Amino acid sequence: MQMTRQARLGDLERAIMDRLWALDPGKPEDALSVREVHDSLAQERDIAYTTVMTVLDRLAKKGMVTREREGRAWRYLPVSTSEELPAHLRRDSLEHIEPSDRRAAMMHFLDGASAGEIDDLKAALAELEARQGG
Repeated sequence: MQMTRQARLGDLERAIMDRLWALDPGKPEDALSVREVHDSLAQERDIAYTTVMTVLDRLAKKGMVTREREGRAWRYLPVSTSEELPAHLRRDSLEHIEPSDRRAAMMHFLDGASAGEIDDLKAALAELEARQGG
């Protein structure tokens, strides 16, 4: 997945992505138009159609959504799931750190982790090793 470093979500971006993440990723025909996203958001907040259009365009430029032309309208799908996004953001931040500093950066990140989070990390590492045959 190719996302820019600016792939952090603001409140409105998160609300829009939540609508897209609710879609079945296996059904590209379920992609949403700007109008459909706007109509969904307008039930909760006063928002202009052009604002939704601008945010969706920005999300496409960040590489977080794909869009396909259907007639005069664009239809949008998320590139990743809501669960995958934080992982992609962390990986992106690690890729911009010198290899010799990555371990120290990971240690700083994990230093404040709770015992439960450490257990989750150990379980995830064990699962990864099992998948890779190691």
